[in-house]
Amino acid sequence: MQNNLLMFPDLKVKGNDNQIAQTTATNYNNAEQQFIELLATENLDNQLEENASKVWEFEQTLSIAITAAYRNGCGDDVAHRFLQRILYRINRLKLFWYDDLRHYDNERSLYLLSCRNKIEAAWQKWELSQINVSALQQLNVTQVKQALIERATVDVDPPLSPGSRYIREEMSEAGYRHLLAIGSFDGLVEGSRMTFILGGAANEVQCTLVRVFLEEYGNGRLSRKHSTYFAQMLAEFGMNTAPEAYFDLVPWEVLACDNHNFLTTERKRYFLRYSGALTYFEVAGPAAYRNYLTAAQRLGLSDAAMGYWELHIREDERHGRWMLDDVALALAEQYPNDAWELLLGYDQEKLMGDRAAKAVVYSIRAQEQ
Repeated sequence: MQNNLLMFPDLKVKGNDNQIAQTTATNYNNAEQQFIELLATENLDNQLEENASKVWEFEQTLSIAITAAYRNGCGDDVAHRFLQRILYRINRLKLFWYDDLRHYDNERSLYLLSCRNKIEAAWQKWELSQINVSALQQLNVTQVKQALIERATVDVDPPLSPGSRYIREEMSEAGYRHLLAIGSFDGLVEGSRMTFILGGAANEVQCTLVRVFLEEYGNGRLSRKHSTYFAQMLAEFGMNTAPEAYFDLVPWEVLACDNHNFLTTERKRYFLRYSGALTYFEVAGPAAYRNYLTAAQRLGLSDAAMGYWELHIREDERHGRWMLDDVALALAEQYPNDAWELLLGYDQEKLMGDRAAKAVVYSIRAQEQ
């Protein structure tokens, strides 16, 4: 009987650490190109032996990047960027982009799964090390609910950070266009990953999440879908309105938020973490959008060049209340022993979101200079 178990070729990294460091320090772009070619390989899992040299070179760089980003204490930004771009290229196969159907031939590839798991294992351990998880685990359900309410009360109208002041008071029109370019990475596929968590048993929590999703999607009307408003902002400046058109501008910190969202929406075990994260995202969103709207108004831009922010301020204020009252607090009651995971998701989303916001401001400043 034929054995259907997929066997990967033995592709152990060779050479001493010094040689590897010297030969791969500037090799991330080449390794990413090799990975793109592997993604496009027909029936990849059965072609690994034929592509052994390419696979070996990619995995060598992958292993070194993981060490550079997560294990040696220095947190190499170039390594972070490489790993998050690779992870995103795998994760995006979970969405349908209305392109060539052959692009999805390897969407269930076990080799791609192994690459994803290898990155995620090291990355998630690194992310969790930045939060006092043990302290959250000690909280009872009443303390969790109170903490969620207190956090949301602060985050719905936080004090202005230096980055927020810069956007409001100093950012030029060129900087605003750069902001739109980076923002389009999420803005043009608004809420798509949320589809992974909507299925299942009917209850009040599920129905609230569906309501949030439907409003993100304009209640099924393309003209009212949030991404349409974002595309209109881009079009107002003659910018590219295709999804992922500005992928190369996206900081790794923003990619990390997207990849984390893919992880928590796909794994149902992380449902509470995702719900806590979405609660923060919806509660805090209007404050960020008001910064962008204030900048656009200061620059004297047209209504079309800022319409997405106005829409989000109105709707996300409502979504934030729904998420806190009807999702997060309700789930805490339903899962009292695991309620702390809601806070973990909330705090992690805030930490990663703040990190991404700083990276975006840094990128805008660099563009303006």
